[in-house]
Amino acid sequence: MKEITNIIRSRRSVFPKMYNGQNISKEIIEEVLENANWAPTHKLTEPWRFKVIQGNGLKRLSDFLGEHYKRNAGEKFSEMKYNKTIKKPIQSDTIILICMQRDPEERVPEWEEIAAVSCAVQNMWLTCTAHGIGSYWSTTKAIHDISDFIDLEEGEICLGLFFMGKYDPIDLPAKRNSVSDKVKWLTE
Repeated sequence: MKEITNIIRSRRSVFPKMYNGQNISKEIIEEVLENANWAPTHKLTEPWRFKVIQGNGLKRLSDFLGEHYKRNAGEKFSEMKYNKTIKKPIQSDTIILICMQRDPEERVPEWEEIAAVSCAVQNMWLTCTAHGIGSYWSTTKAIHDISDFIDLEEGEICLGLFFMGKYDPIDLPAKRNSVSDKVKWLTE
């Protein structure tokens, strides 16, 4: 119990600028995805879908995200934000597109499918934490146009990018307010 509690409480967002360029083995990536596959899912719809991007695909994604930002930023264009946008993918070892395939029979509400995908991502995050791999889930505006970058199945949507990379040990403190402020016990 202590081990799982420690993993849950030590999970952090670790950003690409913190990654050290070391490769993540295919076996670990497969374990991350397999653990995602064991997320809870109402009516066993298993709505999660994943697109693994590595190697030259990271440069293609960088180009896509940069061009998307240029096209859509308008007057709010920032050279600094543009540079940050194009650097993130190439600083990463692996990026997994987090997608959702809606149950064709719509047996459950869409929010439950999104919640199931979110649980899958939490399993990914915890697996990465256990392996000392940095990761974070980003929901850039470009996900709405990701089909310009990669083919999606009919009815499939992208819910974000899961960046992954090895990083050198660093203290990443976190703060949570007391759970007692967020709980009401109904005993009568």
